[in-house]
Amino acid sequence: MFFKNKKILVIGGTGTIGKSIVNTILEEEPSVIRIISRDEYKQFQLQNDLGNRKNLHFIIGDVRDFDRVYNAMQDVDYVFHLAAMKHVSSCEYNPYEAVLTNVLGTYNVIKAAISQNVKKVVFTSSDKAISPTNTYGATKLTAERLISSAHYNNGKGKTVFASVRFGNVMGSRGSVIPLFKKQILENRKITITDRKMTRFMMTLTQANQLTIKALQKAKGGEVFVLKMPVISLGSLASIIIEETCKKNGFDKTEVEIEEIGLRPGEKMYEELMTYDESMLALELSDMYIIPGKDQVWINDQDSKKAKHGNYSSESQKPLSLEELQRLLRLEKLI
Repeated sequence: MFFKNKKILVIGGTGTIGKSIVNTILEEEPSVIRIISRDEYKQFQLQNDLGNRKNLHFIIGDVRDFDRVYNAMQDVDYVFHLAAMKHVSSCEYNPYEAVLTNVLGTYNVIKAAISQNVKKVVFTSSDKAISPTNTYGATKLTAERLISSAHYNNGKGKTVFASVRFGNVMGSRGSVIPLFKKQILENRKITITDRKMTRFMMTLTQANQLTIKALQKAKGGEVFVLKMPVISLGSLASIIIEETCKKNGFDKTEVEIEEIGLRPGEKMYEELMTYDESMLALELSDMYIIPGKDQVWINDQDSKKAKHGNYSSESQKPLSLEELQRLLRLEKLI
């Protein structure tokens, strides 16, 4: 029971992953979970969902506000930093806002954690941080570097900092699955960037488990990367059309697929690690670990050196239609 009688702060805790982590940690009877986010309505919804619990504290605040973050971290053991501007197009058209939240906000978390003697901080990054072509990826890469250097430059501080790198989380707010369903029901048409586009995809359960496991395993400065299947956008669209039409009693041939091309900052493919990172990385059964600077990881029975290469969704075989359909059903997304 890693979190029993511990005090935890979840920054951005009203998002999809935040709510999942809060529910998981609650099962271990922590002393307190503080949930800080800037959306009052989402906090209200989550309070209603979880009920009146003495060990749950809801805090309205923005990660950009150092004083608010600092006060929320008083006497805290572990911090999950999940707050971010996440949408590629929003960040592309509002780059300074993305910098304020994703970069300055992360720096505020680091300063507050060191000042408050927090034991461990885990930060959620993105595969878009690898070879970034958009503002979102660039800000996540910068935040990753801040987290890794925070441990290296910690001085007398004892806070352990680490990052996890996510792919696309199935069914999360803003993901294409609920968007496709909405477009089909309302317009009998879906807009798709490119049928050949591929993405690393993870389930909400996997995202939850990876983040918690990273916090538990972290020694300082690492980046934890889940092994994820690749899906093609064309296959995903076909399955969502077929299942949505079947459930709502209309012919799938009524649904048009319109290809609109890459939006500003979008990539056809994503990467999990750079070639240089793969030369340092350890491979476990379910994830890769990229050690922090000057850090030596002692291999356990489950780990080995990762193969050198570019871990790109372009070079990995996507799930078949049957495999993807099975996964979506397992996650109750279709």
